[in-house]
Amino acid sequence: MKYNFIIKNINKSNATKFVQTYHYSKVMPKLTKHFLGIFNENEMVGVLTLGWGTQPLQTIKKLFPECTSKDYYEIGKMCMHPDMPRNSESQMLSSIVKWMKANTPEKKYLFTWADGIVGKPGYVYQAANFYYGGFIWTDIYITAEGEKIHPRSSKSLLIENSNMVGKKMFWLSDEFMKLKNIRRVKGKQFRYIIPLTKQLNKSLNKDSTVVWNLEYPKHKDLSWREKNSEGVYVETSEMPVFDLGVVNINSKNVKSDINISSVSLEEFFI
Repeated sequence: MKYNFIIKNINKSNATKFVQTYHYSKVMPKLTKHFLGIFNENEMVGVLTLGWGTQPLQTIKKLFPECTSKDYYEIGKMCMHPDMPRNSESQMLSSIVKWMKANTPEKKYLFTWADGIVGKPGYVYQAANFYYGGFIWTDIYITAEGEKIHPRSSKSLLIENSNMVGKKMFWLSDEFMKLKNIRRVKGKQFRYIIPLTKQLNKSLNKDSTVVWNLEYPKHKDLSWREKNSEGVYVETSEMPVFDLGVVNINSKNVKSDINISSVSLEEFFI
């Protein structure tokens, strides 16, 4: 089915409630410039945020040495109501690209990552004709309860680990992880990009340090590396088991997002 989505700026509170209701990850990105609601007539059926990751300048400089953070936006969160048909997300992305061309004409690129570590090769970006630019390995911790923790969110664990060994820790020690039954896993993050002008599209690979193409990764390209009891990473094709409903270590970040407003999601849709 073809939709004529309407894109509107919405407030952080309403965007957060939608994402925390329907997205697998409840933590909202910090560096967000636009909270965009995707509307089908008068009903909001999706949310997408535009901004930057934790290293805005470094991210784009690694890919396009002549660019700065003002030249691009990164998709922080993308979420669509589960009742919408499967191809709705690619149509949403097409609408977002049109919105950026009209409302943020200074931007050169729309960039994003597909979270291969949770089993996502990026099919929605592939369907929207994004270019693929390879992958990086990224680290996470998994608690005994199955909670997925990014190293940047492990501050409380690092403090506990530091107190135990008597020195400042930047990564959890093997001994601490064994004591707490915490696993350390590496997985792939896949790069995707859309140039926002025809000229940039033509010069994409000339301007970039990586090769962008349409040779997309599939599920067979997913893999993980898990640190074993001997401190050695062992590669596997089986995705680690997460329980994305468990929010303990991440609770501080999630609660800070929840508390930004007392308006409920149900009230928002009235």
